[in-house]
Amino acid sequence: MSNISIYQIEHEYLTLVEDIINSGGEITPEQEMQLALTKDQLENKGRSYGYVVKQLESDCDQIDAEISRLQALKKSRNKTIDKLKETLTNAMNLFEVTEIKTPTLKINFRKSETVEVESLIIDEKWCTSKTTIMPDKTRIKEALKNGEVILGAELVQHQNIQIK
Repeated sequence: MSNISIYQIEHEYLTLVEDIINSGGEITPEQEMQLALTKDQLENKGRSYGYVVKQLESDCDQIDAEISRLQALKKSRNKTIDKLKETLTNAMNLFEVTEIKTPTLKINFRKSETVEVESLIIDEKWCTSKTTIMPDKTRIKEALKNGEVILGAELVQHQNIQIK
């Protein structure tokens, strides 16, 4: 009984209902017993599915916690790297050392250029404009609920399963 899938339970139920309809709505004692059995099977299988879903959700929570822990470790290490590089740069500049070289390591400076801009002062001809247009779903939902017809939008009802 436990190896039967929800699909099979559903199929058996629909076949049974179709047989009942075809017999004019008369339910035999055997059909009544099968209906109860099918419902019990679904409840047992559903309960099993629910426990699996809860376990997987718990696993996901643990994975999220581990991701957060690892991100914090990475952030800490990146801060340490930045601080060490800053300290090394300051020391090399202080002693006017441009390169430190060993058989397995080379530390030196490379030149780079960046443009620093004060956005309030720069002329508008040197600026670009970006515009993002996105539907305001909150306003659209409210308008649809108030009976407005909006081309390209509809209010769709969903049934979301909840396992606690």
